[in-house]
Amino acid sequence: MTDVLSRRDLDFLLYEWLEVPALAARKRFAEHSKDTFDAVLDLSADLAHKHFAPHNKKADTNEPTMRSDGTVEMIPEVKAALDAYAASGLIAGQFDESVGGMQLPTTVARAAMAWFQAANAGTAAYPFLTAANANLIAAYGTDQQIDDYVRPMLEGRWFGTMCLSEPQAGSSLADITTRAVRQDDGSYRVTGTKMWISGGDHELTENIVHLVLAKTPDGGPGVKGISLFIVPKVLPGADSGLGERNDVTLTGLNHKMGNRGTTNTMLAFGDGTHTPGGKSGAVGFLVGEEHRGLSYMFHMMNEARIGVGFLAIALGYVGYRKSLEYAKVRTQGRPLGAKDPAAPPVPIIDHPDVRRLLLAQKSYVEGALALGLYCSRLVDEQDTAVDAATTDEATLLLDVLTPIAKSWPSQWCLEANSLAIQVHGGYGYTRDYDVEQHYRDNRLNPIHEGTHGIQGLDLLGRKVTMQGGAGLRVLGSKITATVVRARVLGGEAKRHADALDTVWNRILDVTEALWASGDATTALANSSVYLEAFGHTVIAWMWLEQLIATYGKNGDFYDGKRMAARYFFAHELPKVGPQLDLLASGDRTAAEMNPQWF
Repeated sequence: MTDVLSRRDLDFLLYEWLEVPALAARKRFAEHSKDTFDAVLDLSADLAHKHFAPHNKKADTNEPTMRSDGTVEMIPEVKAALDAYAASGLIAGQFDESVGGMQLPTTVARAAMAWFQAANAGTAAYPFLTAANANLIAAYGTDQQIDDYVRPMLEGRWFGTMCLSEPQAGSSLADITTRAVRQDDGSYRVTGTKMWISGGDHELTENIVHLVLAKTPDGGPGVKGISLFIVPKVLPGADSGLGERNDVTLTGLNHKMGNRGTTNTMLAFGDGTHTPGGKSGAVGFLVGEEHRGLSYMFHMMNEARIGVGFLAIALGYVGYRKSLEYAKVRTQGRPLGAKDPAAPPVPIIDHPDVRRLLLAQKSYVEGALALGLYCSRLVDEQDTAVDAATTDEATLLLDVLTPIAKSWPSQWCLEANSLAIQVHGGYGYTRDYDVEQHYRDNRLNPIHEGTHGIQGLDLLGRKVTMQGGAGLRVLGSKITATVVRARVLGGEAKRHADALDTVWNRILDVTEALWASGDATTALANSSVYLEAFGHTVIAWMWLEQLIATYGKNGDFYDGKRMAARYFFAHELPKVGPQLDLLASGDRTAAEMNPQWF
């Protein structure tokens, strides 16, 4: 079986570049060291290969179905894998010791989860969502809510979801109609329908904890009227047990192009199927204060956005690994210029164009993995830095980079999957090989947790202008520092640094020009193009950082890194120039297109 990720690459990024073991000097991580980080990564790789990867294809071809009694049926291997994962304690990796956690750095925890996402995206979604749900409740819930919900989730006995979208609203959360009415006992009764809820129903655990956005009667229109509620499938009982069934009903499963192993559901809250306490409506419990629900949910959404980026990275990475292995053993054709037709065919990796396809994949997936881990390191800085200035800087950088960390891998690691199919030739389009499934699974991620269009509007419309451009300035200072270090090394590093510096300064000029007119429609008309150009520039920065980290080191691994950096600067970064030309022109083609003309 092909390793779904490269442990050597993870070691390089975590230890030779990001210097993650240095975090053990901080109080929160004092019980850890490189040895414990290695143990977590080893355990994750082992569990992923033994329990997750073997049923990946089976779960894809035997997707969950809804029985006549409204319950969900799925292959037993999913539960067996998740039981093994729960027994490992990894689901509690990042959490406080006080609730049973390991207090792992986020950087290590996300690297560990990437093994499971690469091995089996569908099965990995359940603990991924559960950890994000528990993280939100731990941050904003009461002590009682933490005891009632976080602890069972971290033990793996209960799983969690996030319930935002509705059939009529989609990503427009201002238009949700789910209602929550306060009761005399302080609870709420929730009624409404939620759509596209991953992990929304199953028989994998004793209970499912839904985090539901809803409006109270006095909430008013728009997002400012939204509150957040814990709505469990089964109400908690005495002594950490289970009580009465709540009025949360599975009304249908969505059948998707990929990622089929995760139940994706439509849920009805308070449709009268069940009547807890003899009253209509699902019982919900307010998180924090009324009308602040969306701000709380962004805690989970931002974690999920970077997590979706990691899922895209993992799927792109495993496709790259499998196409690389295939290219080494598949023989076809002869070298250019070969004269003897009777000579044996050569492995296709000997053909320059196949090496180009592999280099492109390598540059996408390893560049994206670097960005994902860099953002995770920023989370650790934000949470544990000893001075306020470092914390503030990490927060600003995260704000600017989160749309990139979500969208760039979703676009370009999907492209890596497409190239992996191309390397396989006609076989790549068959179900005999895994790469076609990896492509289908990854195709969800450009939509998941906000489309490219939404991320582009967020980046250009909010993140680069917030606090007078403070986040953009901090990012610029980091890029400039990398450029300075690379120029000192001279040679290829200096050439790449000069190219990056030129493009970055052009981005600053174009950003200023876009907003100079004060016309938001023109500024944002091509925000997706801005997102892509900005993202390519950030990944070039990640490659320059990796190139510096290889300086003075010899061996195939480091030579491969240097060639991938060269590829990205030669083939990918130049694509940004025409995009910036378009943005600088103030093009309004899309804005001025009349819907009647289609």
